[in-house]
Amino acid sequence: MTGAMSWPFLRLYILVLGYFSANAILNVIIPLQGNAWGATNTTIGLIMGAYLLTTMFFRPWAGQMIQQYGPIRILRLILIINAVALLLYTFTGLSGYLIARILQGVSTAFFSMALQMGIIDALPEKDRSQGISLYSLCSYMPGIIAPLLALGIWQSGNMTYFTITMIAIAVFTGVLGYTARIDTRPSTATKDSSDQRTGTIGSLKQLVTNPTLFTCSLMMLTASVVFGAVTTFIPLYAKELTGGSAGVYLMIQAATVVIARFTLRKKIPSDGKWHTSFIVGALLLLTIAAQLISLSVIVGAVVLYIGAICMGVAQAILYPTLTTYLSFVLPTHNRNILIGLFIATADLGMSLGSIIMGPLSDVLSYSGMYSICTLLGVMLIVFTLLKRRTMKQVYVA
Repeated sequence: MTGAMSWPFLRLYILVLGYFSANAILNVIIPLQGNAWGATNTTIGLIMGAYLLTTMFFRPWAGQMIQQYGPIRILRLILIINAVALLLYTFTGLSGYLIARILQGVSTAFFSMALQMGIIDALPEKDRSQGISLYSLCSYMPGIIAPLLALGIWQSGNMTYFTITMIAIAVFTGVLGYTARIDTRPSTATKDSSDQRTGTIGSLKQLVTNPTLFTCSLMMLTASVVFGAVTTFIPLYAKELTGGSAGVYLMIQAATVVIARFTLRKKIPSDGKWHTSFIVGALLLLTIAAQLISLSVIVGAVVLYIGAICMGVAQAILYPTLTTYLSFVLPTHNRNILIGLFIATADLGMSLGSIIMGPLSDVLSYSGMYSICTLLGVMLIVFTLLKRRTMKQVYVA
């Protein structure tokens, strides 16, 4: 096999699987352990949200440093930091969890940028999209099995298994990362980092002044709040449902994302035009999913799992649709920076889904909080319909 499926790249995809397996396990263990220690949903939401909030802030720096020093050197350093974070979970309390989440946020900002930039720089143009697609799929695949593994560890009552798992992941990713090779093109590695920094700072204001970027970023931010609320609080909410299982829910949602991304990859609009009906369809699935999750405490666990399918399809469609559209209509001279800022809004939304929805669930209950998520979905649909004429008037850059 050559190109994106050659052995050096397969090693990178395996590394991605290992790296994100830890987070898929922690997404279940942290809320359960925090709840067992008597932490409020507000505290749990803060700890969970610290991860992607940190990732958002460090993404611009990550891009600059990788541009200057190369992806492999940065990757090796980051895997050490990630290993320290994973070890902190094995012997600390809530304060240690918060520090570990922050360290993981820093690690993920650099890890994801290093892998994606390395893949883009090393592959020829005809294989580039396939390489990024495989990276994306491998980052989601741990969510299929890891939640069930996490629940098995928790229900065993023996956290030694958790310690062994974290150490194994730290060693596995460290060994694989230190032996990885990415041959990047010299032209990419020699760009002026000071020009890149100036471009990033100067592009920040376009989040507000560029109507296309503003609209897509606001949509992604709001939708990600719902995604983040589901990821963080499903492990606790599922315990209130007869026959409900957070592991089964997260497995179904992750599997749906992977299957939908693969089967629907050719259906994603790639013509630079704004397809209102397609985007509204994804938002409608998001809204239905949130409402089904909210009602499942009354109707039953089957409704929860149907919500997982709807949520997975919405998550699989919305992000690549908006990203692809922006890749056509944003100015070519700073397109990558602006798309990076768009990705940062997704990180921020996931974080706010934990930080803001935690206090709301303390006040309203989990079901009430997910009803608020439903309302956010309705508002997004109305917002998209109001913007349809403006967005259709945008010309390809």
